Amino acid sequence: MVKNTEVKLSAISGDLKKSPADALVIGVAQGPDGPVLLDNPLTAKSAEAVAESLKVLGLTGAADQTHRLPGLPEAGATVLVLAGVGRLASDRKLSEEALRRAAGSAVRQLAGVGTVTLALPTASLADVAAVAEGAAMGAYSFTEYRSATNGLKEPVKNVAILTDFAADNGLKPVLNRAALVGKAVNATRSLVNQPPSHLYPESFADAAKELAKGLPVKVTVWDEKRLEKEGFGGIMGVGKGSARQPRLVKVEYAPSKASAKIALVGKGITFDTGGISIKPAVGMGDMKSDMAGAAVVLNTVLAIAGLGLNVKATAWLCIAENMPSGAAQRPADVLTMFGGKTVEVLNTDAEGRLVMADGIVAASQEYPDAIIDVATLTGAQLIALGNRTAGVMGSDSVTGPLKAAADRAGELVWPMPLPEELRPSLDSEVADLANIGERHGGMMTAAVFLREFVGKGKDGEQIPWAHIDIAGPSFNNGSPYGYTPKQGTGCTVRTLLAYVEDVLTHSAA
Repeated sequence: MVKNTEVKLSAISGDLKKSPADALVIGVAQGPDGPVLLDNPLTAKSAEAVAESLKVLGLTGAADQTHRLPGLPEAGATVLVLAGVGRLASDRKLSEEALRRAAGSAVRQLAGVGTVTLALPTASLADVAAVAEGAAMGAYSFTEYRSATNGLKEPVKNVAILTDFAADNGLKPVLNRAALVGKAVNATRSLVNQPPSHLYPESFADAAKELAKGLPVKVTVWDEKRLEKEGFGGIMGVGKGSARQPRLVKVEYAPSKASAKIALVGKGITFDTGGISIKPAVGMGDMKSDMAGAAVVLNTVLAIAGLGLNVKATAWLCIAENMPSGAAQRPADVLTMFGGKTVEVLNTDAEGRLVMADGIVAASQEYPDAIIDVATLTGAQLIALGNRTAGVMGSDSVTGPLKAAADRAGELVWPMPLPEELRPSLDSEVADLANIGERHGGMMTAAVFLREFVGKGKDGEQIPWAHIDIAGPSFNNGSPYGYTPKQGTGCTVRTLLAYVEDVLTHSAA
């Protein structure tokens, strides 16, 4: 089902004519006095000529700005591409994220070109990694439902990074990791972009199996009969209104001597009409993306397995389709969740927290070191943090490291509190709690609801937990930017992967 796009990454040094390409990309930054041509492999004479032409060409060095020129003899390429990297710091250094975005933007805009050489400044292996990741994420397209591809340009297939680290012993794992990151992010995007006619609970479970082929992971699927029998009231309650019945998918990577144990729970609402509490028609088509959290945790665990990280990582995909019908749950219904708690459903459009609650309880029963759930959970997230910044809430011991991992990965997250006064608003007259509460601060209220289902560890204390609301950043309705295309973005995969790597680093220290 998922036709992924992947780019071949390599590194070169020395004479560019020995490694010919269709396009050579060099960087232009926004300096205090105008555009600045960054370090590049051109001859001094050619570089001077290009630098003097920047203003005439209308270039400022702004991010996402590109300009094509005829290739130069020493460039080894038919086309010379000037790519903006954004503002230049006072020390003239570029951040890893600036490099990642510049590389991704250039590769994205060079669709239709076969081979690209990226000659952006790389002062360290970390810089090379950023350029490679950007390229891998920029080389993406989603065309599998087009009957004809006339006029559509294929993503770049080959990227060579010009760097002094081309012969470094540490380069190979850097490029391998970048390729795996790109594969995981792009697979997440392609799942999010699937039309709901083709991606529904059963086919999502099949896609998980397909993506896991060849990796040392175990995939277990609960169908509606097993879900009903074992008491997954949240998933069944949300999914029973659809003719396409719900699923729970567990994807487990368990190396024999794992030094940490992480559980990831993802919201997988393959389409969300709102149920009986139906949504307005305008914009409802975007609700095909309401399964982004499940796609994120699936591909994160597959990337962890692909990298062979020494951590037991389990993804729980809580999958249902929220539809209105004669069989659908109603406002005022009471559900018995997995684990026994009861929830009064006051709004059937607050369905994500119901399926997630079941998944969090299931994850808790395996006593992981930490539980992280990822969900396109609330419209309130967009109101609070906008379209590009995810909200993270929960235990300080998890949210702090997640924020640090996101910063390192180049993704935007922001910690939000869980005020205790929000909990009473979830009280129900007839059940243990209601599925909606205080409207203002709704992102936090939803997280307070989820916290009620986080279990205790073997030490009797609540398992460290964090909730990431990606309602805004998971789907891009605006123009493409950097390495980010329209529609599915694949956000949070890199943050979770960096978090797991940090956990392993700290456990080894």
